[in-house]
Amino acid sequence: QVQLVESGGGLVQAGGSLRLSCAASGRTFRSYAMGWFRQVSGKEREFVASIGRSTAYVDSVKGRFTISRDNAKNTMYLQMNSLRPEDTGVYYCATRTSTLASYRKEDYAYWGQGTQVTVSS
Repeated sequence: QVQLVESGGGLVQAGGSLRLSCAASGRTFRSYAMGWFRQVSGKEREFVASIGRSTAYVDSVKGRFTISRDNAKNTMYLQMNSLRPEDTGVYYCATRTSTLASYRKEDYAYWGQGTQVTVSS
């Protein structure tokens, strides 16, 4: 069984920064792709960033967010800079049993419980 636990969310003013963490346990972490998604109430969960053999980002966060991982700590990160009110949402980390990253939420089998990010204007 795989467990993912997110942390680092909070309330920040527009232009500020946050770093989200996703601690993984339960299986070999370093082999598989991982991703960050976010969801606003009433809307679909959307792709934010992924890391596998390479990294990928949704256009709206390119140049502002950076996804990374520390395999020694079994932890993935999302550094979020120049935050905007439209970045507000619950952020989820996810992993899949493949080394290939994906932007499709359907491709991820394991999810964390989410962490709230609120950006005030």
